[in-house]
Amino acid sequence: MGCWAIDAIIEGLTWLGLDHDGDPYFQSQHQARHAEVAQQLLDKGAAYKCYASPEELTEMREAARAAGKPMRYDGRWRDRPEADAPKGVQPVIRLKAPREGETTIIDKVQGKVTVPNSELDDMILMRSDGTPTYMLSVVVDDHDMGITHIVRGDDHLTNAFRQYHIYSALGWDVPEFAHIPLIHGSDGAKLSKRHGALGVEAYRDMGFLPEALRNYLNRLGWGHGDDEVFSSEQATEWFTLEAIGKGPARFDLQKLENLNGLYIRAAKNDYLAEKTLPFLEQGLDGNLSSEEQKTLTRAMPGLKERAKTLKALGESAEFYFKKRPLEMNEKAEKLLDTEARAIISRLCPLLENQEDWGEEALLATVKEFAENEDTKLGKVAQPLRAALTGSNISPSVFEVMAVLGQAESLNRLRDQGS
Repeated sequence: MGCWAIDAIIEGLTWLGLDHDGDPYFQSQHQARHAEVAQQLLDKGAAYKCYASPEELTEMREAARAAGKPMRYDGRWRDRPEADAPKGVQPVIRLKAPREGETTIIDKVQGKVTVPNSELDDMILMRSDGTPTYMLSVVVDDHDMGITHIVRGDDHLTNAFRQYHIYSALGWDVPEFAHIPLIHGSDGAKLSKRHGALGVEAYRDMGFLPEALRNYLNRLGWGHGDDEVFSSEQATEWFTLEAIGKGPARFDLQKLENLNGLYIRAAKNDYLAEKTLPFLEQGLDGNLSSEEQKTLTRAMPGLKERAKTLKALGESAEFYFKKRPLEMNEKAEKLLDTEARAIISRLCPLLENQEDWGEEALLATVKEFAENEDTKLGKVAQPLRAALTGSNISPSVFEVMAVLGQAESLNRLRDQGS
């Protein structure tokens, strides 16, 4: 694994808020230790050197294929004396696995699982070039790090039986196993990129909050009664391996978006503004001043009610910071007909003398104006929205005016007045 991939994993975990103990542990840095353990197994007769040639292994593979069986090493060097070893051939080291009986694992998720030992061959521990295999390395590393529980996908369940035999041969305590079902897409098929099988950084860039993603991932295959939304502290308190289901969970991007929307609406406005800022600045192609950032925070109560992602939130906030004159979308243009522009022109003098620029005071002024004009409030509010935002959709027009402030609001209205 390249350094960039390792950095991406650590960066993703950090963004998710998942801390770890100690520094990253690299198998490649402990090969001498792995070789030492392989030698211990040789010394106690729990492993042996195998000199089978590539041609012999090919014959075994073809014979197994012809018989419709999986490839298994036949153990031909298991009990042969080393004096029979061909000269100049570097052997592999294989574990002398039990051939009779069966192996049982009590899995925290899968329950009691038993496999006949005849289905497990003598796996390679060290390759002929002296490098350890994954099977040996992971057992030695987990033992040396004091790992007590191995939690992983159920596609590794077969490996557990092989690793169990390595632990047993060394006389080491076997960790608890918990093999969890893999995640499928919403259609029940194996999870792929079209379902949302992306790196953590992709979800960050799509505008998901880390706490929402943590909550959603917790709920995939695990639950605590009917609780759907819960904090990380609650998840830590409630979580048990035994509560994980045996069937594959289904990843549904729409459900994740809905949950993210709940977290956005519940978030504090200053926190949300901070998280939204990079998405907004990307859309504006420029940085906001400190005063504009305060405006963004003031705008959050109305903006966050509709947004399901930070990216959408940033896009919906752009109109607050666009330069005049605003570009109108098609529906806004239709709202600003000749009559509407005349209404705005007649309203502006009242707003120029408005002393209280709060939402309620503005609503009262515009409502009274509509009554005097003998028209409905919407006939005034909709053109105001179009003139102030360049769109037919926005938070409450009176909230928009309060956030923009009196000077900017009046300037935008004058731009569209007749």
